Amino acid sequence: MSEANQEAREAAASPEAPMSDWDHEYDLVIVGSGGGGMAAALTAHDTGMSALIVEKGKRFGGSTAISGGGIWIPNNPTLKALGHDDSRESIRAYLDRLTEGRVPAARLDAFVDNGPAAMELICRSRWMKFFWTKGYSDYHPEYEGGRALGRSIEAKPFDTRKLGEDERYQRPNNLKGPLGLWITAKDYHDLAMAKRTWTGRRASLVAAWRVSSNMIRRRHMATGGRALAARLRMALKDAGVPLWLKTTMTELVTGEDGRVIGIVATRDGETVRIRGRKGVLLATGGFDHNQEMRDRYLPKGGQEDFAMGARENTGDGIRAGERVGAALDLMDDAWWMPAVRHPAGATIPLLSERCIPRSVIVSQEGRRFTNESAPYVNFVHDQLAGGHVPCWFVMDAKARARYPFAQILPGAPIPKAFYDKGIAFRADSLAELAGKIGVPADALSETVQTFNEYARAAKDPEFGRGDSAYDRYYGDPNLKNPNLDVIDGAPYYAFRMEVGDLGTKGGLVSDEHARVLREDGTVIEGLYVTGNSAASVMGNEYAGPGATIGPSIVFGYIAARHAAGKAAGPS
Repeated sequence: MSEANQEAREAAASPEAPMSDWDHEYDLVIVGSGGGGMAAALTAHDTGMSALIVEKGKRFGGSTAISGGGIWIPNNPTLKALGHDDSRESIRAYLDRLTEGRVPAARLDAFVDNGPAAMELICRSRWMKFFWTKGYSDYHPEYEGGRALGRSIEAKPFDTRKLGEDERYQRPNNLKGPLGLWITAKDYHDLAMAKRTWTGRRASLVAAWRVSSNMIRRRHMATGGRALAARLRMALKDAGVPLWLKTTMTELVTGEDGRVIGIVATRDGETVRIRGRKGVLLATGGFDHNQEMRDRYLPKGGQEDFAMGARENTGDGIRAGERVGAALDLMDDAWWMPAVRHPAGATIPLLSERCIPRSVIVSQEGRRFTNESAPYVNFVHDQLAGGHVPCWFVMDAKARARYPFAQILPGAPIPKAFYDKGIAFRADSLAELAGKIGVPADALSETVQTFNEYARAAKDPEFGRGDSAYDRYYGDPNLKNPNLDVIDGAPYYAFRMEVGDLGTKGGLVSDEHARVLREDGTVIEGLYVTGNSAASVMGNEYAGPGATIGPSIVFGYIAARHAAGKAAGPS
């Protein structure tokens, strides 16, 4: 049956709103095509509802498609198949410790209890295939319930030629390499040690083989978030769920009783009214690239836009929800990520780099202020709390020769533009380097001397660098403490570090059914939210790799099930 005929049949069966009042009608209207939005559409289809996804951008996938693509959902089918079940008590203990009372228990329960079922539903599609990123630790494995081996999974690499016409509408992926090279999160980990371990050297050989293979086989391989978005899109195509690109929601439509009954959007230059008989789900991302909102809500030091989320993330869903009375929370926080500005303007995240031995990160006073290898959100929280913006990544020649940094290969010369733009500095002594970056020379020298003492003892008593399994994951396994080694080889280098983010963390307050709430705690009927449009179920913390995409998928699933009148709970 064609989409137009299906709409006409559904409208005729629903007399409450004449067709003349609406240009299109569906049971569930989903705004945003990231992981949460697409998961919700698959769930709606599974319940027998009709669903429509509208996407503001000209490409689908949202921030999911340009992310690493990790999914943090404990007890998901991929982990269970490998025998890695967790007790519910341990998962809740971990989340309770992380969120410290900032998130209602009912929402945490909903996430834990519905996560496995959400992934089981998605995995019914022949396209949805995942693997465990073994060893990529939870971000706080030392907490009760934390797991050093990690709980994160990612989509298996995918040849995007299978998308057919839709291939041209896919976002690029941050892990896409030159000459068709494709790498998974595990490959990224191994390649960081290409100069130091046999595993790293083997990964380099595999990378070279992939380039040659792709040139011969002409495959278009995607990994990480791009593979996840492509696989979800294929599942949607099989289900017959429409996805409209370049369609911008401009307002929510409410009935006389305040219930949200649809949206107004612009499509192909025209205004369209789209009815959502069972509700509207906002999955539009955060306010990453809305400077006015960044200035209003985010703390000093984090307001400048070094965000790495989709360019379309300008707070549309949050502002629309606020206009119909929704409450907001966590608006002063983000999924922070330390970063370096590329001379051409892009923001380069510093993930593995902060675990490099023979390096320290110092404030403008020339002092360390936190564990450099800590999870990125925690690092930036400490950076902002101390007012250390910008700060400086300092390393020696051996570090530069052994490890990649900011997408510059080990031993490769730092492009001149980094120096010309005041992003990178090079000097033959620490004193000279201090002068170039404007920090006290005696403080920097003392900091490095103390750090070298810690490195020789393989223990950082000041900040605990290398104590956590998370720290060690990207460290150098040749060292007693993978994150500590002396800084003593000239020339020395410094990079200016910015406060970046993967998206904002605050948004609409919602309940355990993903329903949006007012300030007084009452429900705005018909309005649901997931992803970075919602105040995060992680509170101010980050459970592990994929703790953005995982909850987005789960609460998209919960929203669709609730809209369909289906009970949600433990599988």
